[in-house]
Amino acid sequence: MTHDQDLELRPTAAQTEAALNPPPGRNGGDLVVETLAGLGATTVFGLPGQHALGMFDALRRSDLRYIGLRVENNAGFAADAYGRITGEAAPLLLSTGPGALTSLAALQEARAASAPVLAISSQIPTPGLGGGRHGYLHELPDQSASFRGVVKSVHTVRTQSQIPSAIADAWKSALTAPHGPVWVEIPQDVLLAPTLLPVVTAVDATPEDVLPRPELTAVAADLLSRAARPAIIAGGGVVRADASKKLRQLAEKLQAPVVTTPGGKGAFPWTHPLSLQSWLEDRHTTDFLEDVDVVLVVGSGLGELSSNYHTFKPRGRVIQIEADLGKLESNHPALGIHADAWHGLQALLETVTERADTSAPLRVGEVLGKVRERIASQELTLEQGVLESVRRALPPNSPSFWDMTILAYWAWSAFDAKGPNHLHSAQGAGGLGYGFPAALGAAAADPTRPVLAVSGDGGALYSIAELATAKQYDLDVTWLIVDDGGYGILREYMTDAFGEATATELTRPDYVALAESFGVRGVRTTPEALEADLAKALGEPGPSVVVLPAVLRMFAATHLG
Repeated sequence: MTHDQDLELRPTAAQTEAALNPPPGRNGGDLVVETLAGLGATTVFGLPGQHALGMFDALRRSDLRYIGLRVENNAGFAADAYGRITGEAAPLLLSTGPGALTSLAALQEARAASAPVLAISSQIPTPGLGGGRHGYLHELPDQSASFRGVVKSVHTVRTQSQIPSAIADAWKSALTAPHGPVWVEIPQDVLLAPTLLPVVTAVDATPEDVLPRPELTAVAADLLSRAARPAIIAGGGVVRADASKKLRQLAEKLQAPVVTTPGGKGAFPWTHPLSLQSWLEDRHTTDFLEDVDVVLVVGSGLGELSSNYHTFKPRGRVIQIEADLGKLESNHPALGIHADAWHGLQALLETVTERADTSAPLRVGEVLGKVRERIASQELTLEQGVLESVRRALPPNSPSFWDMTILAYWAWSAFDAKGPNHLHSAQGAGGLGYGFPAALGAAAADPTRPVLAVSGDGGALYSIAELATAKQYDLDVTWLIVDDGGYGILREYMTDAFGEATATELTRPDYVALAESFGVRGVRTTPEALEADLAKALGEPGPSVVVLPAVLRMFAATHLG
């Protein structure tokens, strides 16, 4: 340690005075909220419960803003979106047992999408820990075991002095690439007990950089520089790493066509001459990618949706830059480079040789032309028109959040996100109910622009209670509900597979009347009036609901032979 560093560690007189004379009335919950504030958090999401009351009581003695949702899973989705929009670890405060477990689906989505969520849960009192059956309310033999296979890391607290360091370690884990949800649990008695520990101030939890090995990037640069037909597949890791500019610079330097995965939407300009857009679920795109001699995969594991349902069989060399070690070469042999997308792309930019290739834009145009012809042959003008109306109504800089619904499946392939970090969906884990509560989290993160949520009527019923949240906090979210009377995509899948559908039809409410009962504006629209009605709703501050009764169809799949 240098002399200067030693001086930096010495407390100031004011810090010493505050440490020796902490304010009265604090408890373990205060240590939680003080640590969060010291880490830079400003907003927390959650739902109170009996064992967690120490944390929630401490909130009123802090400057943290609290956004309370009505269901823990929805609170998790809101925190997920807040983390995606801000790049910060979004705190999620939960109670024990049922409250904690209800968040699991949201945390699975955050893990799949690399969204930084800092979940902090209470636990039963310390005497009840250890796996015995003591009969405490909400008791589980090992609560953390339910989360170890879902979150990125688990951090267990047993004493008050452990709280700041455990939360700081979790924060660091959540924000070290690949980002992801983390789990901290603290017993009820630890949260409630008075504390004489000093007030927690600044906390150091700087995330670690995941840097590429230079000998690997040197080989990758050589392969790309000498390639005759290079191409790039850009995934969500590019968006999470804020590496879109690096991606564009590298693509232009190599004259390499770029296709983005559903998670990578907006990572590359939609109308760029080298943009293959997002048509990965199309055989023409798959054929093109199989024909290249070097394909660079950045920030994607080439999972099911990103590989045309695992029908993509590359014949050329594959280079994969991926921060998640478990995804490296998990689906295809590759020159695997374990690195954050930003650092990996930067290393390549510094070492590749510029290529001249006037044919690349022409080949891109040919592929997109074939895709357009294939879609046009299927008489899907209603679906294309609805998606185009949404795009025209949504301000270019506004984010959108899509539930697992047919219109979202269209958006993965056909929607111009207008920029990185603008389009988000639950395509990581694929659970219902994501769109609306996630949009609420995004509106809390950035109140300067309206946010769009898109759901089907089936998914909407998962999160209808959050209309109360939207109203309570006056969040600027417009919720488009496409009402087709059931689980539309499952209806289509089952009809195609078995000749008829089972368990897909739903009795549902009048969504306009239901929205108005919460004091939220509601309007029923038509495909012809959708653009105007949606634009009006997005242009008015506060929450609103736009209901479109329509039965939409998917474009034909190309992975079934």
